[in-house]
Amino acid sequence: MCTLHANSGREALVKMCTLPLLVGENVSPKFVIPTVAASVDLVVHLGMDARGVRRVNEIVAVPGRVENDIIEAAPIFERRGADLLRGSGIPPRVERYERLGIDLHALLAGAR
Repeated sequence: MCTLHANSGREALVKMCTLPLLVGENVSPKFVIPTVAASVDLVVHLGMDARGVRRVNEIVAVPGRVENDIIEAAPIFERRGADLLRGSGIPPRVERYERLGIDLHALLAGAR
């Protein structure tokens, strides 16, 4: 788990891939991008509302796939106005939740 500053969940993934590349030529995007994609499951993006209260703006699933050097991501929840609504994404590695006795599909089906 870590924190970083970004304007969205997808931008956070880009930033996680960009920062290691600043160390020099010995680290390449061909190593960093798939490593980040395989290491991150979820990105939770927080923002401040008009009253200055922190709110979850989105939760993004990262299934670990990369296409054209872009990490695939799917919104699980997205903020639309005052509501946090269910997106189309499913967290990766569902078996980890099942081992803990969490029925992820039932939990997400109950979300609006």
